[in-house]
Amino acid sequence: MRVLLIEDDADTAAYLTKGLGECGHGVNHADDGNNGLFMALDQPYDVLVVDRMLPGLDGLGIVRAVRAAGNSTPVLILSALGDVDARVEGLRAGGDDYLTKPFAFSELLARLEVLIRRNTTANDQLTKLKVGDLEMDLLSRRVKRNGVEVDLQPREFRLLEFLMRYSGQVVTRTMLLESVWDYNFDPQTNVIDVHISRLRSKIDKHFDNPLLHTIRGAGYVLREDH
Repeated sequence: MRVLLIEDDADTAAYLTKGLGECGHGVNHADDGNNGLFMALDQPYDVLVVDRMLPGLDGLGIVRAVRAAGNSTPVLILSALGDVDARVEGLRAGGDDYLTKPFAFSELLARLEVLIRRNTTANDQLTKLKVGDLEMDLLSRRVKRNGVEVDLQPREFRLLEFLMRYSGQVVTRTMLLESVWDYNFDPQTNVIDVHISRLRSKIDKHFDNPLLHTIRGAGYVLREDH
């Protein structure tokens, strides 16, 4: 893959450039936000890796500008800010994933590979989502697992759509409350648990390999375990 790395820390940039190069990927590097934005809009890349805190234009400013220009290249945001609000802000700015520092190179590489896979069929991505044998058609509002239609209520559909869009990644309760229920606060109810339970009974109950997993103390993840 062809990667644009926008990172002002010389050691981090050298580490990532070397590691990605050893894996056979091409890396272009910008050490400030203004040059990074120019390069992101000037040439096609498979993925952008953007540090959040940069001289000149900051990382979120870059992502917003890229999205405003109609560029849908996947973006992985790197940041030392790891609290929920910071992650949510990064995703809402247009980032596709968010990785906190310090990080393991193997995890960064895996996340980039996931972003690339998701973006390989851009046309289908607009109308269809797929995780394992679970498929969602956003136009017809139909869900199937292993060819069997799954009947979902509107809120369950919205919840599953969010989980499928972030498949393989842990989504927090705060993310679900804000994105699925439009709450900017925690109502201190078990509404998420109830809907997760209902959704799990519909998409996992009659199948051997569960897709919806609870990550204790963190949130939920939709993934296919092999």
